[in-house]
Amino acid sequence: MGESEGGGEGTRALDQTPTWAVVAVCAVIVVASILLEGILHHLGQWFTKRRKKALFDALEKVKSELMTLGFISLLLTITARYISRICIPEGAADTMLPCRLSRNSEHQEPKAHGRRHLSEAPTNYTCRKGMVSLVSADGLHQLHIFVFFLAVFHVTFSAITMSLGRAKTRIWKEWENDTSSINYEFSSDPSKFRLTHQTSFVRQHASCWSKSTIMLYVASFFRQFFRSVRRTDYLTLRHGFISAHLSPGTRFNFRKYIKRSLEDDFKTVVGISPPLWASALAVMLFNVHGWHNLFWFSTIPLLVILAIGTKLQAIIARMAVEITERHTVIQGMPVVKLSDEHFWFGKPQMVLHLIHFALFQNAFEITYFFWIWYEFGLRSCFHENFEFIIARVCLGAVVQFVCSYITLPLHALVSQMGSQMKRTIFDEQTAKALKKWHKAVVKKKHQQQKESSHAPSETATTDTTEASRLSQCQFVEAAPAPPPLQDHSTRWRHQAALGFRML
Repeated sequence: MGESEGGGEGTRALDQTPTWAVVAVCAVIVVASILLEGILHHLGQWFTKRRKKALFDALEKVKSELMTLGFISLLLTITARYISRICIPEGAADTMLPCRLSRNSEHQEPKAHGRRHLSEAPTNYTCRKGMVSLVSADGLHQLHIFVFFLAVFHVTFSAITMSLGRAKTRIWKEWENDTSSINYEFSSDPSKFRLTHQTSFVRQHASCWSKSTIMLYVASFFRQFFRSVRRTDYLTLRHGFISAHLSPGTRFNFRKYIKRSLEDDFKTVVGISPPLWASALAVMLFNVHGWHNLFWFSTIPLLVILAIGTKLQAIIARMAVEITERHTVIQGMPVVKLSDEHFWFGKPQMVLHLIHFALFQNAFEITYFFWIWYEFGLRSCFHENFEFIIARVCLGAVVQFVCSYITLPLHALVSQMGSQMKRTIFDEQTAKALKKWHKAVVKKKHQQQKESSHAPSETATTDTTEASRLSQCQFVEAAPAPPPLQDHSTRWRHQAALGFRML
């Protein structure tokens, strides 16, 4: 088969192709692969050098997903010949088509802007009368291109999500710096008494409409689009977090903690779990001509993101209402009550999984649109209702921006209002600090033993000096020596006070 068609112009097999042409193509592919691998490697080294373990783990997860997509591509390449030889009845092949049925489609060249497929005549298989291929060689090649689109857009959307989220938290840096000013210390003076309804936080969130649950959620829905996190909200939630988890008066860099928390959330968001793959297959399965399901599927991420944003804003408003219910007069800044009961089913992590689903589903649908545009054209049978297509793409862009710039940073902040703090951030950094401190103490002890044998008290002095150095940390700028560990909460406050200078 290959010999009979090998002499045709443009259809030469590999045995009739000049070696220099084969080497040139292979060299370009190899160089591109090495460059990509080098970029990812240096990016990982940069994350490691900056001690951004969460981002490094996210990068490793992206590499893992790319490897999975590469393996899928390899399987398609190897099994294409055998899959195209599986024949099914024409009646079954004519059901649930994405485009209107055309009896001449089997003999027509696919409309792919003049591109010639690698899987043309040499691998196409002709079934007996009344039967057709399960998936033709041309269709498998188009799926191969789709896998490539998935890989490229997965990396692109992951980078966009993290960039917008970090840009949002950068705004909070100024508010964190204000906590060191004299004005902030005066406003949060513990000896200062105020009526509860006179505080800025309560005044913004607790009013006549907050007495009705329906009106509270309506106001929360609109608030997420206009200054979703205000300065008063940030400072009040910060004060409540420190009061619940740290020692009173601790100088804690809450913004850096939120930044680390956002990076930890990003590590979850970039993954592709089996349920997400199942949702992607469902989108492809129900993309049937006349059903317009792609448009309705595109509304799911939008509804999920809007519901999450409304819920997070309602949590803030509800905490303000609870302050008015508990106190008429407050001392210092209002203290919000931290509890998992604020979240759906008492599970704060559930909100992050919903954000993950919405981001993946939205990215998949946008990828699907661009792949159809590339393979079949913008005005193909897939896009008969062009108005729906434009609306779907616009919805996708809105969802990506709202989720990355508003919802995900808002979740990183409000999720700290649960009963538990993110221990993974503290555990890892505390362990590093203690390990480095221990090595320094042992090293100095050996040096002192060699230099002098008549100063037995110097070792204890060195230990005290090294321990005091650990109190200067990245999150906790200055804190008193913690008391002996007695219970679970005291142990965590002690870990926070030890510090994370090596972060």
